[in-house]
Amino acid sequence: MELTNKDKMKILLSKVPEVTIFFWIIKILCTTVGETFADFLNINLGLGLTLTSVIMGVAFAFVLFIQFKTKKYIPGVYWLTVVLISVFGTLITDNMVENMNVKLTTSVILFTILLAATFVLWFKSEKTLSIHSIYTSKREAFYWLAILFTFALGTAVGDYVAEELALGYTLTGLIVITIIACVFVAAKYLKFDSILTFWIAYVLTRPLGASLGDFMSQPKSLGGLGLGATVTSIIFLSAILAVVLFLSLTKRDKIGDEKKRVNDNHATSKSLAVQVCAIACVFAAAGIFIGLYASNHNKYVKDKNDLSGELAGFISTENDMRGYVVANDLKDARAKADTLENDWDSQEGTLRPQNQSQWTEIDTTFDQVLTAVRASNDIEKCKSVIDNSLAVLTKTNSTSPAKTQNPEATSTQNPPAKTQSPETISTQQPTQSSISNTSKTSSLGNLSSFIKIEKDTLALVNNGDLAGAKTRVKDLETAWDNAQADLQPKDSKKWTQIDGTIDTVLSQLRSSNPKQAACKSALEASISAMQS
Repeated sequence: MELTNKDKMKILLSKVPEVTIFFWIIKILCTTVGETFADFLNINLGLGLTLTSVIMGVAFAFVLFIQFKTKKYIPGVYWLTVVLISVFGTLITDNMVENMNVKLTTSVILFTILLAATFVLWFKSEKTLSIHSIYTSKREAFYWLAILFTFALGTAVGDYVAEELALGYTLTGLIVITIIACVFVAAKYLKFDSILTFWIAYVLTRPLGASLGDFMSQPKSLGGLGLGATVTSIIFLSAILAVVLFLSLTKRDKIGDEKKRVNDNHATSKSLAVQVCAIACVFAAAGIFIGLYASNHNKYVKDKNDLSGELAGFISTENDMRGYVVANDLKDARAKADTLENDWDSQEGTLRPQNQSQWTEIDTTFDQVLTAVRASNDIEKCKSVIDNSLAVLTKTNSTSPAKTQNPEATSTQNPPAKTQSPETISTQQPTQSSISNTSKTSSLGNLSSFIKIEKDTLALVNNGDLAGAKTRVKDLETAWDNAQADLQPKDSKKWTQIDGTIDTVLSQLRSSNPKQAACKSALEASISAMQS
C-alpha cells in the first residue's frame, strides 16, 4: 500500500530521528556527557550546584527554542537538545536530593507520577504516544516534557539502586542491561507494543549511561579505568560528534518512506494489558534480586545510627590537603581533592544509609572544599573551608565516646610527604578475633585508625582472602608513612617498634607464597604493639 500525500508530508515534517542502533548509541553517549559535564561545571570550575543548574537551564531553554523553530529534523540541533536536557534533568534530581533533602525514593515516585501524567495527557490530546508522529508543536512539547522526566526519573532510579542501596554503578549497569535485553527480546521477537518498549528502554538507558561513565572516569583503585571526568567527557563528546556527522551525511536516521515506519506496532487493549503484566514481572524480579542483594550486602549497618568511627581516612586526607595549602602547594592539594572526592563517592552506598543527615552535612562541606581548592588561589579561603569541614568530620567521627578520630586530625602545620592517597575507609566488617576491640592512647597518640586497618586485614586473613588482605595492607603502609613526620618525634623508640611490626606484616603478606598462620601472627603482634 502506497503512502498518501498527507503521510508523505508528515514524514517530511517529522522533528525526531528514526529509532535505529545509532539512536541508542548517541542517547547513551549523551547521558554520560551530560552527567560528567555537569560535574565539571559544578565541582571542577567551582560554580556550585545552583549556579550550574541556572546556566544549564538557560542553555537548554535556548537550544530547545531553536529546536522548535526548525521545520524538520536536524541532527546537530536535535542531539544538542538531548545533551542539554540530559544535564538539566539530572540537575533537577540532584537539586532535590542535595539542596532540598528530598529522599531518592520520593524522587522516584514523584517522577514516575509526572511521567505517567505526561503520557496520559499526551495520549488524551493526540491519541498516540508514537515518536513517529512528532510533526506539530503540541506533540513536540509533550515529547520533550516526557524526555525531561525520563532523565530525571532515570537519574533517581540509578542513584537509588547504585548509591542508597549500595549496589554500585557496575552491578547497577549489569542489572539495567539485563532488563533492556529482556525488553529488546520482547519487542523484536515477541512483538510487544513498540511504543511501550521504546519508553521503557529510554528511561533505562539513563542509569546505563551513568554506569558506563562512572566505570571510565573512576580511578583504577575503585574498579574504574581511571580516565577522569574531563577525559571521559572529551571521549564521549568526540564520539557523539562523529556519529552525528555520519548521520548528517548518510541520512540513515531519517524516517523512511516505508509504511511500517509510519505506523508503529500497536497491540490490542487485551494484548497490551498482558504485555504490561509481563514487563511488570521482569521489574518485580529485578526488584526482588536488588532487595535481597542489598539486604545481605548492607546488613551490618542496620544496627548503626551514626558515622562515628568511620571517618578517619577522610580526616587524614583533608589534613594532608590542608598541609599542602599551608605550603602554597595547590597542585598537590588538588590531587588530594581528587582522592577525597573518589573515596567519598565510593563509600556513599555504605555511609549514607547509616545516617542520612550526617552524610548530607559532610557532603556539603566536601563540595565547598572541592570548589575552593580547585577553583581558587586564595590560600586563606581554602584553609577556612577545610578547617570547617574538618570540624564537622571530627565532631561526627567522635560522636560515640568509644570511637575516636584519626591521629593526624590535629596536625595541620606541615605538608605531608608526597605519597599515594592515604587510607581508604574499608567497607569490610571485621570478624571477631582474639584481639581486643578497645585501644588506649599510647605515647604516639591515638592509633585507632591504624588498628582498624590492621583488624580489617586480619579479618580478611581469617577468611582466607590473602589477596584482599594484601590490597588492604597498602592503606596501612600509606597512612603510616604519611603520619611518620607527626608521630616519630613524639616517641622515636615506640615508633620504631611499631614500624618494625608493620614491616613484618608487609613482608609476610607480600611474600611469594604467604602463609595464613604467619600473616595472622604478624598482624596480631602489630595490633598488640599499637594497643600497648
